[in-house]
Amino acid sequence: MFALQYSQFGPPGVLGVGEAEAPHAGPGEVRIAVRASGVTPSDGKLRAGALGDRALKWPHIPGMDAAGVVDEVGAGVTGTALGDAVFGLVDIARLGGAAAEFAVLTAWAAKPDAFSWEQAGAAASGIETSTRVLDALRVTAGTTLLIDGAAGGVGSAAVQLAAARGATVIGTASPANHAFLAGLGATPTVYGPGLAERVAALAPGGVDAVLDAAGAGSLPDLVAIAGDADRVVTIADMHAHDHGVRLSHTAPGSTATPGYAGLPLAASLAAQGRFTVPLYAVFALADAARAHELSATGHARGKIVLTVP
Repeated sequence: MFALQYSQFGPPGVLGVGEAEAPHAGPGEVRIAVRASGVTPSDGKLRAGALGDRALKWPHIPGMDAAGVVDEVGAGVTGTALGDAVFGLVDIARLGGAAAEFAVLTAWAAKPDAFSWEQAGAAASGIETSTRVLDALRVTAGTTLLIDGAAGGVGSAAVQLAAARGATVIGTASPANHAFLAGLGATPTVYGPGLAERVAALAPGGVDAVLDAAGAGSLPDLVAIAGDADRVVTIADMHAHDHGVRLSHTAPGSTATPGYAGLPLAASLAAQGRFTVPLYAVFALADAARAHELSATGHARGKIVLTVP
C-alpha cells in the first residue's frame, strides 16, 4: 500500500509518501480503505521527537484517526460488515498508522450522513479525548464547565458533547473565534490575564470543572478558578503534576478509561444536527508537510485533515 511516513525525527519536511506493508484486521478489529485522516498536535510532537524516543518502528506512519470503507472484518466483530462506511481510531499503542491507503481500527462507529469524509476522518480523536475528560470530570446536567482553548479540535468537540449532557459551557478563545464558539453552544470569553474575573462575571455561582485543552501555562489560574486542583484536567500541559492536576492521555501505560463510547454518541448527535466537526483546513496526503506546519502554529479553529486518494 502507499502511506505517509518518515524514517527519522525532524521537521515536517521529513514526511513523504511511499510504499509500506499493508496491515490486516486482527480479532476485534476492522480494516478500512482510508478516505481521510486527521492531523493532531500529538502527530507533530511525535514526528519532531518532542515526546521522546518511543521505540517507533521505522518508517513510521502517522495519524491516529481515520474514516473509510470497511474491507476486512476481524474475528469476533459483529454489527459491522464489508462495505460499511465508518470512522474511528487505530490502536493507540502503535502511535499512528491512519494516514495510509489502509488502516486497522480498534474503535469505530458508523459514519453518519451528516459527516463528510473529511469531517469523519478528523472526528474520532477529539471525540474520544473529550468523552474521556468529561467522564473524568463527572460533567452532567447542571455542571458549569470552563474549557481553556475551546476553539481547537478537542475543545470544539468538548463544547458540543458537554452541552449535549446538559452542562453550561464557558470557552476561551481569541475574539475572532467568539461567534464560532457561541454557535457550538458555549459562552465565549478571551483567555489570558483577568480570566478569573471574567469567568466570575459569567458564572456567579462558580465553576464546577475545568478542561485545559490549550496547554498555555494557565494551570495556576485554572486551579484558582475551580477552587480545587481535582476539578481540573489537562490534555496538553506536561507540567500538570507540578500543580496537582491530572494529565489525561491514552498513551501506552495510561490507566485512563478510553472514551470510545463517545464515537457512536457523537454520530447519533450529528444525525440529529447537534454535533459537527469544524474543519480548519483540508490537504491532500502529498501535502502533509504543510498540514503539520499549520498544526504546529496552534491556531487551528477546528480540525486539520488529510484526504487519501
